[in-house]
Amino acid sequence: MCQLTREEVNSLRFQIGTSKVGAGGRRYLPYVFTQEGVAMLSSVLNSKRAVQVNIQIMRVFVKLRELILSHKDLIRKIEDLERKF
Repeated sequence: MCQLTREEVNSLRFQIGTSKVGAGGRRYLPYVFTQEGVAMLSSVLNSKRAVQVNIQIMRVFVKLRELILSHKDLIRKIEDLERKF
């Protein structure tokens, strides 16, 4: 688990529309789990619901990784096109 930086929180606020500090929003920087942290949690938590939630979270991490990789390919293609022209 790690704590987000102010910059990361601001980036998320703009992307998902969270409210500003003082307007009912967060007053402290939030903590987040890494993919490895979620895997560790799943080994500790034993209820059916906890296992299902952890499976879903792991699937989201996989999708995010795929999305990031696909964007890298697009960026590389655009850069190649810019070099050509």
